[in-house]
Amino acid sequence: MTDTLTETPARNYVGGEWRDSASGETYEKRNPFRPSEVTGVYQASDAVDARAAVETARDAFPGWAGLPAGQRAAVFHRAADAIEARAERIAVDMTAEMGKPLRESRVEAMRAAAVLRFSAGEAWRPIGDVFEASVPDQRLFTLRRPLGVVGLITPWNFPVAIPIWKLAPALVYGNTVVLKLGYEAPRTGLHIAECFAEAGVPAGVFNVLTGAGSKVGAELVANTDVRAISFTGSVPVGHNVRNEATKRDCRVQLELGGHNPLIATADAELDRAVEAAYAGAFWSAGQKCTATRRIFVEDAVYDDFRERFLARIAAGTVGDPMDPATEVGPVVNETALEDILAAIERGRDQGGTVIAGGGRGHPEAWLIEPTVFEGVGDDHYLSCEEVFGPVTTLYRFGTLDEAIARANDVPFGLSASVFTRDLRTAHRFAEELQAGVLHVNSQTAGADVHVPFGGVKHSGWGPHEQGRAAIEFFTETVTVYQDAPLA
Repeated sequence: MTDTLTETPARNYVGGEWRDSASGETYEKRNPFRPSEVTGVYQASDAVDARAAVETARDAFPGWAGLPAGQRAAVFHRAADAIEARAERIAVDMTAEMGKPLRESRVEAMRAAAVLRFSAGEAWRPIGDVFEASVPDQRLFTLRRPLGVVGLITPWNFPVAIPIWKLAPALVYGNTVVLKLGYEAPRTGLHIAECFAEAGVPAGVFNVLTGAGSKVGAELVANTDVRAISFTGSVPVGHNVRNEATKRDCRVQLELGGHNPLIATADAELDRAVEAAYAGAFWSAGQKCTATRRIFVEDAVYDDFRERFLARIAAGTVGDPMDPATEVGPVVNETALEDILAAIERGRDQGGTVIAGGGRGHPEAWLIEPTVFEGVGDDHYLSCEEVFGPVTTLYRFGTLDEAIARANDVPFGLSASVFTRDLRTAHRFAEELQAGVLHVNSQTAGADVHVPFGGVKHSGWGPHEQGRAAIEFFTETVTVYQDAPLA
């Protein structure tokens, strides 16, 4: 097992080598629960580094695309083995640098290996169709071909899962990759580079950079050798990526924010709904695009749900994310802390009532108490905008028509959940909720590796990620008319 991550500073992985940034500049990362503790020093890469990585990936493309699918898949199985062998270290590093509770980090590390194994299997799928020809002595068929160099711009909140679920289909279909890691979680992502290096990925096929999106990401978006960009992050940044990249006819895939509703009807299993609301709103300190931001509860059970929900919050474990018992840890950095606290104050200023939490959970750590509002108007800030932290709001509703209309009355459309025993309610929810991922009797967060994932409205753009859907973005279809020779 290689161990480049013990070096200070840690380096980029480009062309099969570990490299310093061209400028020599670096940046520090600190532990969100113990801000005085430096967790690592990383390359502050810029456009020069990104251009070098793209050139390397461009040169490596013909060789990688020309490999038989089984040989590409074999690299994935070896990389998955490497991830599983170091899963605990990946989890600990993830928790130390971005604050996710260790119990969640462990699950995420193992999920990364599962995604790789699934994608290795995708290498053996058919890559085209044969059609009946309209003239004699002709073969008519389609082929799916890789695009070339793909740029992946990933966030810090799922620092191993999201990079893996982007890079796995990109690589298995024969593309080469330049991956820009989330600024706030570089160590976790560099583990992926180490694992692929151990797996014997050919030089230049997979390249990994740390640094700011405004420098590295901007170059990937502008570089004409990059055929496609897959981005996960905020709506404003994502829309800017789309607008700039499409000016040069680059493919773009966006997975953006959400303002996800959970609806609990009068016939719902309330304890189950409460547990889902708690996990959806507060696990990962609410720092995920699929977190539960709005909870709509039918009038007949509102008070009962409210009482049980507050009791569950009171019983929850908030604190040191390295403690396996901790359910809610800190937010990623001080800026996030200040932004979330400002949003809470804005909610109060607009007349909302805080019925749980509402302040810091620790004098030094970047920790915010699980916070619940009620009495918030549908046109108020907390009802309309995503707050990327452990903050959610309770609302009453009278009819299912009302709940669906209010749930849909935002520009976001990533995920949604309903709790009900009524099949007709479940069917209406599946047909009418404006979201790309729908859950019946489960929380708004969560996605399996073998099915599509993505949002509608402002929450997404382009083909969805994961599962068989990934082939739509990472390949192009060509139609072949093959006529027999005349003699």
